[in-house]
Amino acid sequence: MNSQIGRVLGYGAVCWLAALSVAAADTAGASQPSSTGYSPHVGSDFPRQVYWGDTHVHSAWSVDAGNQGNLEIGPGEAYRFARGEEVTAHNGMAVKLRRPLDFFLLSDHAEFLGVLPRLDADDPLARSTEGGERWYQLRSADDASGLWGEFVKAMLSGTDPIGNPELHADIWKQVVANAERYNQPGVFTAFIGYEYTSSPDGENLHRNVVFRDGADLAVQTVPFSSLESPNPEDLWRALETYERETGGRVIAIPHNSNLSGGRMFATETFDGQPLTREYAENRARWEPLVEVTQYKGDSEAHSFTSPDDEFADYESWDTVTIGGQRAGNDTVAHSYVRPALKQGLGVQAEHGANPFKFGMIGSTDAHTGMATAAEDNQWGKFSRDEPSAERWDVPFWDPVDGIQREDFRNWKMAASGYAAVWARENTREALFDALVRKETYATTGPRMTVRFFGGWEFAQGDETTPDLAKRGYTGGVPMGGDLPAASQSAQEEGPRPPTFLVSALRDPEGANLDRVQIIKGWRAADGSLQERVYDVAVSGDRKVGADGRARQDVGSTVDLAGPSYTNRIGAAHLSAFWRDPDFDPDEAAFYYVRVIEIPKPRWTAYDAQFFGIDMDDAVPMVTRDRAYTSPIWYNPPS
Repeated sequence: MNSQIGRVLGYGAVCWLAALSVAAADTAGASQPSSTGYSPHVGSDFPRQVYWGDTHVHSAWSVDAGNQGNLEIGPGEAYRFARGEEVTAHNGMAVKLRRPLDFFLLSDHAEFLGVLPRLDADDPLARSTEGGERWYQLRSADDASGLWGEFVKAMLSGTDPIGNPELHADIWKQVVANAERYNQPGVFTAFIGYEYTSSPDGENLHRNVVFRDGADLAVQTVPFSSLESPNPEDLWRALETYERETGGRVIAIPHNSNLSGGRMFATETFDGQPLTREYAENRARWEPLVEVTQYKGDSEAHSFTSPDDEFADYESWDTVTIGGQRAGNDTVAHSYVRPALKQGLGVQAEHGANPFKFGMIGSTDAHTGMATAAEDNQWGKFSRDEPSAERWDVPFWDPVDGIQREDFRNWKMAASGYAAVWARENTREALFDALVRKETYATTGPRMTVRFFGGWEFAQGDETTPDLAKRGYTGGVPMGGDLPAASQSAQEEGPRPPTFLVSALRDPEGANLDRVQIIKGWRAADGSLQERVYDVAVSGDRKVGADGRARQDVGSTVDLAGPSYTNRIGAAHLSAFWRDPDFDPDEAAFYYVRVIEIPKPRWTAYDAQFFGIDMDDAVPMVTRDRAYTSPIWYNPPS
């Protein structure tokens, strides 16, 4: 047999496999087990744990959060919530995560970072400029509309009405101190960072900036904001300056590309110039990851560019940009992750470097300070979006002109997502290094354990061995890596296709798995960019056809009256050995894994039941949560 080999393990084997094979490894310098001595683990040095986190949460220190109801949940409350503590939301209800997060980035906006709490405290430094005093008066008069108008005007014009560098630097020191206070190496990682919020013409080019370093280095800089420049290349230059002057490390993570109006993955620069090799190398260097899923929709794939993929268009927000401007199919190819990965192959063929060679993570973009991503524990983006009988039908975004846009009704918000990182330990350094090497995956909320290895000599049966991680690292590379050159003996035997190992374990407190897919994209000999979806492991007794797909649906156990579901369908664990049946050694390609859960109630179903309300027929009540791994790339021999 060649491809489409999938095995389903019984639940009794799940715990066995989880205990023995929850690992991925660092391809750079991971030592292998010793060949001498009785203990097979002597000398092994690869990550044995997946860590869960959110790199995109805002507190009351962000202007948009603080001006739209978040007055209570500042940095301290946000950190404590992420660590698993109970907090009181703005609607008066108690809220807590089912399980704590392992790492967390409080990414308050660089633009006017922490200004509102300082004004609320009547801080003389915050009021010391004409703009600061004007904002103080607006805040004191509870004129949220007037302040919001000033904020939007500043963001669109690139001007700073506060004009207070001393205040900016002083607040940054507090941001750094807050992260230091909650950082517990080995227990809970609090990254230092912020959000760079470039929104030219209302198009989302936001980035979250993540430092590897502690306070000693991070305080030597200040956040670079879009008020200084909306051009992400200028952000990269600021990050380069930080590294050169301090010896530290920092990266930027683009997010929410689906609302970028086609600019996040454009094949021209911010200034409209053709891409160059230098641009491609710089982007790949500073932006090794992309946030593929969050509250404002999912950016993995769209049916316009993936018409044969029935699982595309998951929680799509595809009709507008972040500023409310209309978007259309002409922007999809440059706003979604899968077509961007394909475009990267095209740019590489032309310029010798791939600007879109990124891994994937998810995060929430919560502005409540509460990083919730579960369907039954969804607390909304802004404080006014917390659970209530009305929230499903209120506008998600209130434009300054007061127009209510159906595109932004709250029921379209997704309960998503989280970042999963394979690392040796729960520290800033280990997690950051894993982010850089792209040993990561995204989920839309569930904490599935997913691993993905690519190589040339894996064999059928390797996917069921208890030492899958060891085999994966000995014979190949993990998610985020590049396939190595084939061995000399393999080259002498002639072209052979790459082989892959996949293992997906359901969230132990979540839904069973429907299927595991490998998504392949490649640049064909004629220069066209192609893609194909392969079902490599499916639950139940369904069969994968000659086209590489299992067309029979898994079914559903959802009871909306509960709402509830059961795991009597699907599988607790799916694993697969897969060999690319369509491989051409002369064609550059990428491969990533998508894991699909069985159907379960969406957050709107829980709202409808809890508050006893009837929603419009257009409101979806069922969802199919999923995971996306970072790709593995193949590059033809030069």
